[in-house]
Amino acid sequence: MLNRTFLLAVLLVLAAAGAQAQLTIDITTSGGRQIPIAIMPLAGESAQPQVVSEVVGADLARTGLFRLVNTLGVTPVPTEPSEVNFPDWTGRNAEALVIGKVEPLPEGRVEVRFRLFDVQKAAQLASFSYVVPPAQLRATAHRIADVIYEKLTGDKGVFSTKIAYVAKRGGRYELQVADADGYNPQSVLASREPIMSPSWSPDGSRIAYVSFDQQKPMVVVQNLAAGSTKIVANFRGNNSAPAWSPDGRTLAVALTKDGLTQVYRIPATGGTPQRLTEPAGDSMSTQPAFSPDGQWIAFTSDRGGSAQIYRMPASGGPPQRLTFEGSYNVGPRYSPDGKSIAFVQREGGRFRIASLELATGQVTVLTDGTLDDSPSFAPNGKMILYESQAGGRGQLAAVSGDGRVRQRLSSSAGDVQDPAWGPMPTN
Repeated sequence: MLNRTFLLAVLLVLAAAGAQAQLTIDITTSGGRQIPIAIMPLAGESAQPQVVSEVVGADLARTGLFRLVNTLGVTPVPTEPSEVNFPDWTGRNAEALVIGKVEPLPEGRVEVRFRLFDVQKAAQLASFSYVVPPAQLRATAHRIADVIYEKLTGDKGVFSTKIAYVAKRGGRYELQVADADGYNPQSVLASREPIMSPSWSPDGSRIAYVSFDQQKPMVVVQNLAAGSTKIVANFRGNNSAPAWSPDGRTLAVALTKDGLTQVYRIPATGGTPQRLTEPAGDSMSTQPAFSPDGQWIAFTSDRGGSAQIYRMPASGGPPQRLTFEGSYNVGPRYSPDGKSIAFVQREGGRFRIASLELATGQVTVLTDGTLDDSPSFAPNGKMILYESQAGGRGQLAAVSGDGRVRQRLSSSAGDVQDPAWGPMPTN
């Protein structure tokens, strides 16, 4: 039984197109306990270009793990611990409370202060202050939500992370990078030729992807800060499916340079590729993914007669089959803790995102779409971003590792493909 649906509206600015499109995030949760949290408006925030408390509340609600408590009628608005009436919040069934203020400083900067309380214990759990330009208030709100999430769940928050995806509008393809909630999209690359398979480097400074700008697939690495690009694999035939090693020094790629598609390892700056898989008969191997410890590479192969997921040592070696349920399991991606793999499973003509627990071999189907593809774990491992089809167009969606929380991000502009969730920020 579904117990709650949140409908949140956020504005997706399509900078390259110079237009605006509405991005609706529909969050559905089923079962499980939600933490009731009251987030008070921060004193002074209404005079700023961004209302911090609204962003914090939207971030937390989007996880499906929190229930926002109504704060209407609370006067005066508390900004200090001595001003908090804990019995009042207990009566409102709040278990956590956030208060704070935004104060202008000289030279146009602002100070954002917030405090998080355990209402039942009348105890402060966190207190932070940030001095930022007004243009960074939204990013600061994400940082605040990260702190609250970690204090109340014990897991790292991912609200300050980035996502990448390919947006197709008409005959134009764009590789875009946006905040995790879909705001602030920036076009990294635009082309009349297809762009596929974006993959973040472990430090978030580079993205590898497949470009068709030379009328054939080649693997390119782009430095996001400098805007510079490097063609890493442009061998005979297809060059595709880049995946970073955990140290960021090499890429696993799928190449047809020696005939059938096989998995190779190549320096991230380009160079001579090392073949890791050997064909069994006329079989192919593709879609590699490194384990977080760098010891294994999972990949897709039809060497057993149907498309299944295998793994091998990262230096190559005999493959071990991992999936046995069904005749089509492809596109493996390791969870950040290395304990599970997300992949695409076909059953009854439907393509859905599933999860394989490596220790037990148990498979759990997480989505119920007809054409779900390209799973990508959040860096805390709690959500999986993927591509879903609706009305003949791709859109972003996400599902929790247990399938309980589902998000669907639908936009009126463009066909969104190949999402990839970036790493935790380094600063």
